[in-house]
Amino acid sequence: MNIRISNADNRPIYQQIEEQIKAAIISGELAFDQQLPSIRFLAKELRISVITTKRAYDELEQQGFINSVPGKGSFVAAQNKELLKEEHLRKMESALRDALKYAKFAGLSFSEICESLCLLIDQGKDE
Repeated sequence: MNIRISNADNRPIYQQIEEQIKAAIISGELAFDQQLPSIRFLAKELRISVITTKRAYDELEQQGFINSVPGKGSFVAAQNKELLKEEHLRKMESALRDALKYAKFAGLSFSEICESLCLLIDQGKDE
């Protein structure tokens, strides 16, 4: 797992960590029951406060992505299929909002937007 922190990013550091770990879990890069780096180790590796790393882990645990076991560490939780579906749906909706914004800037009609979407769907079938 390779976490990157960007000072140019407007999001707080704990949120950058949280989102990257969540993405690794959703993509399958981190598997069920896989142990995460300790809070102290991750803080040292990223050169940030232990408090910041703990907050990211706490958020992930509250959302059901990880389980923390006192004295043993934090582990990837079994993923609820509906939770993952909801997460993907949220990301898709955000991307579609952005796409519609650009379509509006370009002055595209509803039928042109639909045509573009159909083309993308057809292209995706080959991947």
